[in-house]
Amino acid sequence: MTSLPFHPTGPDRSFYDRVGGRATFERLVREFYRGVAEDPLLRPMYPEEDLEGAIQRLTGFLEQYWGGPTTYSQERGHPRLRMRHLPFRVDFAARDAWLAHMRAAVDALQADGTLSPADEHQLWDYLERAAHAMVNAPSAP
Repeated sequence: MTSLPFHPTGPDRSFYDRVGGRATFERLVREFYRGVAEDPLLRPMYPEEDLEGAIQRLTGFLEQYWGGPTTYSQERGHPRLRMRHLPFRVDFAARDAWLAHMRAAVDALQADGTLSPADEHQLWDYLERAAHAMVNAPSAP
């Protein structure tokens, strides 16, 4: 039995390739941060002088997670998401605000046809699980 050659345009493509690569993830993250910029709860977590850095880090993380380049780990090591978020108070309200802005960003990609319904579902499932996992202060102070 001979194996079929790998075709990057076929069903075995990574999610990253299937949805359009870095350009799609950067659009997602920039749209997300447009909402964060106006959010009184989340905005203080992102200092102006590091906002572009935050955009690049989240873009790099997501592209690596979804099968793209491993630049994020090469530059920053293991993602250690919970550890990296410990300096910030991530309570249920922060989680919900994060999810609301990310939902708007995902919806923008789906509205313009970048994401198929199946890809949107797969992406959103991960983003919801990740947001819930980052909660480190479940109750109000």
